[in-house]
Amino acid sequence: MINHISNVTPPPAVAPTTKESTQKPAPKPATGGDAVKLSSTAQAIAAVLQETRETSAQTAKEAQGGDLQAGRLLAKEAAAKLHGR
Repeated sequence: MINHISNVTPPPAVAPTTKESTQKPAPKPATGGDAVKLSSTAQAIAAVLQETRETSAQTAKEAQGGDLQAGRLLAKEAAAKLHGR
């Protein structure tokens, strides 16, 4: 048997929370300069330019540290020396 309860008061309304109060403010860029964000293409080009400026000693050190790209470059350079190129 179902009984209807008529004297129950509804719970008080809860104020909706705003996301602004729980979020941290975005960090401000350093003063005195403009912030620059490079695209992924520009980052790749910058990495290639950095690799071309690298000395053979740096390449050898990176290859010893496990850098596969540096190891391939050293192997390519060694092969070129053997074939007189």
